[in-house]
Amino acid sequence: MTTALVIIDLQEGSFTPRTARYDTPGLVSRLNRLAGAVRSAGGPVIFVQHDGPPGDPHHPDQPGWQLLPELDVREGDLFVRKTACDAFLGTSLEAALAARSTDRLILTGCATDYCVDTTVRSALARGYSTIVPSDGHTTADRPHLSARQIIAHHNAIWADFIAPGGAATVCPCADVPVA
Repeated sequence: MTTALVIIDLQEGSFTPRTARYDTPGLVSRLNRLAGAVRSAGGPVIFVQHDGPPGDPHHPDQPGWQLLPELDVREGDLFVRKTACDAFLGTSLEAALAARSTDRLILTGCATDYCVDTTVRSALARGYSTIVPSDGHTTADRPHLSARQIIAHHNAIWADFIAPGGAATVCPCADVPVA
């Protein structure tokens, strides 16, 4: 089984003092360790970056489009650009996975309630064996729920999701099987 780690939207424009995200330093540290384990097992690490419209902090010409500098990005890692919440929609992600005979995905990143959720649901609908590290994604507090509540809610939903290949496996980063 070939396992890919997909890291969604860990871009500078989403991690400003004005848009604080839950446990950013811990998340980056856990994802860097997970990326090392996936690379050691021969799997690809794929960074997904959102391309916002002109004037958006995530526009490719803006500094906010860049990945967080604390991420351990290596030669040989793959990069996918997207314009919607779904990392599969209109992107090269599925072709990149097929070219590497990838049949299991570890989905991580920002924001739990938008791009991570949409991509998890899309992967499950496509029949991928999907792992979502319970501590491998983040979001911001919203007016109606705290980031911790949003994360806990989505972890519960994904673990009980009805999909062709079954629900996602939800477990801490330290327990994610990479081989």
